[in-house]
Amino acid sequence: MCGIAGLIAAASLRDTDALRACGRAMAEAIRHRGPDDGDVWVDAATGVVLAHRRLSILDLSPAGHQPMQSACARYVIVFNGEIYNWSEMRGELETAGRAPAWRGHSDTEVLLAGVAAWGLEATLRRARGMFALALWDRAERSLILARDRIGEKPLYYGLVGDGFAFGSELKALRALPAARFDTDPGALALMLRYGYVPAPHSIYRGIFKLPPGTLLRVTADGHFGAPEPWWRFEAVAQGGRTNRRVLSDGEALDGLEAVLGAAIGEQMVADVPLGALLSGGLDSSTVVALMQARSTRPVRTFTIGFAEGDYDEAAHAKTVARHLGTEHTELHVDPAQARDIIPRLSDIYDEPFADSSQIPTALVCALTRQHVTVCLSGDAGDELFAGYNRYFWATSLWRRLGRVPPGLRRALAGGLSAVPAGAWNGVFGALSPLIPARLRVNNPGDKLHKLAEVMSAPSPEALYRALVSQWRGALPLRGIVESPTLVADPGRWPALPGFAERMMAVDTLTYLPDDILVKVDRAAMAASLETRVPFLDARVIDFAWRLPFRQKVRNGQGKWLLRQLLYRHVPRGLVERPKQGFGVPIEHWLRGPLRDWAEDLLSPAALAADGLLDPAPIRAMWQRHLSGRNVQYALWNVLMYQAWRKRWG
Repeated sequence: MCGIAGLIAAASLRDTDALRACGRAMAEAIRHRGPDDGDVWVDAATGVVLAHRRLSILDLSPAGHQPMQSACARYVIVFNGEIYNWSEMRGELETAGRAPAWRGHSDTEVLLAGVAAWGLEATLRRARGMFALALWDRAERSLILARDRIGEKPLYYGLVGDGFAFGSELKALRALPAARFDTDPGALALMLRYGYVPAPHSIYRGIFKLPPGTLLRVTADGHFGAPEPWWRFEAVAQGGRTNRRVLSDGEALDGLEAVLGAAIGEQMVADVPLGALLSGGLDSSTVVALMQARSTRPVRTFTIGFAEGDYDEAAHAKTVARHLGTEHTELHVDPAQARDIIPRLSDIYDEPFADSSQIPTALVCALTRQHVTVCLSGDAGDELFAGYNRYFWATSLWRRLGRVPPGLRRALAGGLSAVPAGAWNGVFGALSPLIPARLRVNNPGDKLHKLAEVMSAPSPEALYRALVSQWRGALPLRGIVESPTLVADPGRWPALPGFAERMMAVDTLTYLPDDILVKVDRAAMAASLETRVPFLDARVIDFAWRLPFRQKVRNGQGKWLLRQLLYRHVPRGLVERPKQGFGVPIEHWLRGPLRDWAEDLLSPAALAADGLLDPAPIRAMWQRHLSGRNVQYALWNVLMYQAWRKRWG
């Protein structure tokens, strides 16, 4: 895992020393992504600078040093990520007689050899891994940026001053002397709506995120067009629908264990200590179980516990770890320790980002890095195997809502929201012994309030947008229109017949890369920890999308097949419980120990400072929250923007 950056400078800046200084400044800004090594490559004649910071994982010798030049001297690369099947690709090159005289055994060297032999796109299609890269072609005098299939590794780009620049994080672009950025109001609108800025937008006008599965061609004078797909998730999802695997449940279960186990086996290869994040939930427990089945010694596992019982999963994780025989480490965090990281969030996430589970994620990554350099995680199981509640009840909900006149729907919504969320929690708590275990949910009051807010949706697609929106209705902005996004444009959704599968596909194209993977990448990289996501192996994605929906959702419960796989390794009773998010009690903190911090950021003067936010509706929401209404998601979005603006604006 590493950090990359670079530029194609304007003709007036093509001095070797000045270019090298720019590259060093960019690399230094993202040193946390690669503290082990770093260097800059400069071609002053063309104004090209490639900068790299290295977190050494494979081939710890100088043979893995970057920027790296191909054996044929045509290509120079900076690469962030891992190619898990590099050994297989290396063997293919050797068998075909197209391998160079190898200098070491790094995946970067194999990638460059593949580009020289097969071309970049053919090489990327062969590769299984996570990556963002920049490749300078000295013969064609062109730069190509590329990003992995789902977007595990980040890459920003755009014009800075008179030149073209790119980097793993916005910090690298800000380090340039010519850096002058303006907030993009349309991107801010999206951040307030969803809690993150979706690709291809960034919070800055004129700076973009390279979408997953695409590449960008840049000419020697810094001009670039639209990103081009080298891989399309939509094609995989639609192809899986038309080429379903006709497998019995037993065959499907064996197939899933084989394909996921193969991915995990590849991702356990490292020349540094390796472990896994374990929450005790279904996805991470499955990953750890398959890791332990492939290891001759106890796998190292890590979890975090909180004093607030409703948010503490440490006991569940410990039980799973004990059963599997892992070497388990847990960090118990009191509220003060968790709150102490909040002032650092704008440095860790240097674009406004408001998934509050960023707090425990940052804490557990910092803990894990004290013991290992690489860890596997269970992310993406929900999107592939229908884990989110909305996948299996939104269709049923819409079927019922569609029959109810809009006026009556609004009246019912008003009744649900009139009762505070805490009061609903009390009611359901009292009734808990009478409710079947599979129907119990955490924080039912929050979910009923959310139900009330989506009851007026005019279509299933609008219902989905309401479910994933954290600020519903008119945004608190001064005359600003939201930038276009896939979520709000059903005409661009993958053409799948089932509403649930369309939601899963849209989540995979938006929420997964722009929220979940961003959250983990920035938190891990802030601690110089590499995270790997076995569920995002291309073979696992293909297998999952070829399964019929009934092998994902059954008896009103998601991830059916994945559950059966885990039950082969862990007794059902250890992991069978309501889905629990990875969060912290933000709503209570905002009314208590974080109140002064929030009040400072939400003061009328602070809200009005940049002329984009409308203070009145935000202040009204703040007062509702203080009175007991649970609206922390929307408020947290505003607070994270305000904290970011205070740090970077």
